[in-house]
Amino acid sequence: MIRIGITGHRALPPDVDADVTDLLRAHLAPYGRAMVGLSCLADGADTAFAETVLGTGAPLEVIVPASGYRASLPAEHHGTYDRLLAGAARIHDLGHTASSPEAHMAAGRLLVDRSDQLIAVWDGLPARGPGGTADVVAYARSLSRPVTVLWPQGARR
Repeated sequence: MIRIGITGHRALPPDVDADVTDLLRAHLAPYGRAMVGLSCLADGADTAFAETVLGTGAPLEVIVPASGYRASLPAEHHGTYDRLLAGAARIHDLGHTASSPEAHMAAGRLLVDRSDQLIAVWDGLPARGPGGTADVVAYARSLSRPVTVLWPQGARR
């Protein structure tokens, strides 16, 4: 079993979100059930990845950065988050209270540490805040963890 983690942008425009979902499906298709997916289940790339992993019948592990994490996500995402969390084969709760950049970076580090490879749905730009996609990619690369960057050509967030 290969363990594949996801990091990526949130709040993607609908057309970018659809293209990202297509890229993730194509990338993950060869693995089928021979993978374990790791995600924090944020709206955007994390959710598209988790949906794709579960759609193949592969197990999903979820990393919860903080007890306040769900509340920090958009209200319209709570139902999706709850459904995906309920479908997780394993949940890693980091024990932080506040859903802070530090908690998010700790979650990103654990995700990378527990993965054989990382998928980054990333436009290549610097992180908008500590613990963002670029920071998780930098951490993975510092460990020589394979990183596959997926981003629709010409897309903007």
